[in-house]
Amino acid sequence: SDLEDLHLYATPREQRFRRFASLEFEGQLYMTPYDFIQAVTNDEPKRKQALCLEKNARANANGELNQILMETPPVWKGSSKLFRNLNEKGVISYTEYLFLLCILTKPHAGFRIAFNMFDTDGNEMVDKKEFLVLQEIFRKKNEKRERKGDEEKRAMLRLQLYGYHTSTNSVLKTEGEDLVPRSYWDTLRRSTSQALFSDLAERADDITSSLSDTTLLVHFFGKKGKAELNFEDFYRFMDNLQTEVLEIEFLSYSKGMNTISEEDFAHILLRYTNVENTSSYLENMRCRIPEEKGITFDEFRSFFQFLNNLEDFTIAMQMYNFASRSIGQDEFKRAVYVATGLKLSPHLVNTVFKIFDVDRDDQLSYKEFIGIMKDRLNRGFR
Repeated sequence: SDLEDLHLYATPREQRFRRFASLEFEGQLYMTPYDFIQAVTNDEPKRKQALCLEKNARANANGELNQILMETPPVWKGSSKLFRNLNEKGVISYTEYLFLLCILTKPHAGFRIAFNMFDTDGNEMVDKKEFLVLQEIFRKKNEKRERKGDEEKRAMLRLQLYGYHTSTNSVLKTEGEDLVPRSYWDTLRRSTSQALFSDLAERADDITSSLSDTTLLVHFFGKKGKAELNFEDFYRFMDNLQTEVLEIEFLSYSKGMNTISEEDFAHILLRYTNVENTSSYLENMRCRIPEEKGITFDEFRSFFQFLNNLEDFTIAMQMYNFASRSIGQDEFKRAVYVATGLKLSPHLVNTVFKIFDVDRDDQLSYKEFIGIMKDRLNRGFR
């Protein structure tokens, strides 16, 4: 019951991680690759989680943990089936879960920015110590967001998520008022440069030795932790992860066929959004697309690549004064191309309009589309 009470002190992201994580090691919770895929594609875990964590502590010894990590391939052997192939043979920490969520919502142009954020010494390679800056930055952000309450419960929650009992000393020092960036991506972007001038470098060896290896650490830096990660491998990993999650979502509806129905596409788009009455959107689309043509995976993937560029698209709409008025399909396609370089198929654009054009004027307004899609992009965690 004490462990269940911790949900009251956890943020929505922390609650979701705790609900899907199925491994415990020295009091800290971890996801398997299978757990992560479930967490980003399903509302609830498909298997029943044990209420008593001790009964589900399958990685409760170094030997077992190392055995699990033996299955991890090197980064140059990565593919868009990495997480599916590993299945339950892997461990993902909470901070890595946050990092992977960041990746899923970033445009390809942002991959270089992400790499440069980790490459703190500017040598075009990222080593294990540089990557572990991630751990400290996300820990500090969490401490700023911790909910007030029972200190003992909050200490238990920190142990589960970060592997430490008490609040650590501040690593990243700021002057004046402490402003918390809105997203974990912003946190990374603002804080990694500060890490160069903090005491993190001096404590890097201590941090490295105190943390257990994980699937990502072994995948990126080898079983001995001595390998370095170049941009090409990092880019391929991020692209593969985005593709893998999209493939899983697409295949869950396609049932082995080459296309999914327009209605299935609508179901996927409306998941994790704040739309209260999705049935009205679906009924609207059924009436306006009576003959099913289907959405291919290439169309499906291109649309979600566009969503990852939603911020640039919004700016383009504002530049063309579209934000203050509704736009038609031709204007929409033009704004997408200007902002992202992507050419969405006419059928895909028509389907999107038929889903979100609630008042049926063949125009899309900012409210009808952008606001809803921001929720979908972040999978309910805006």
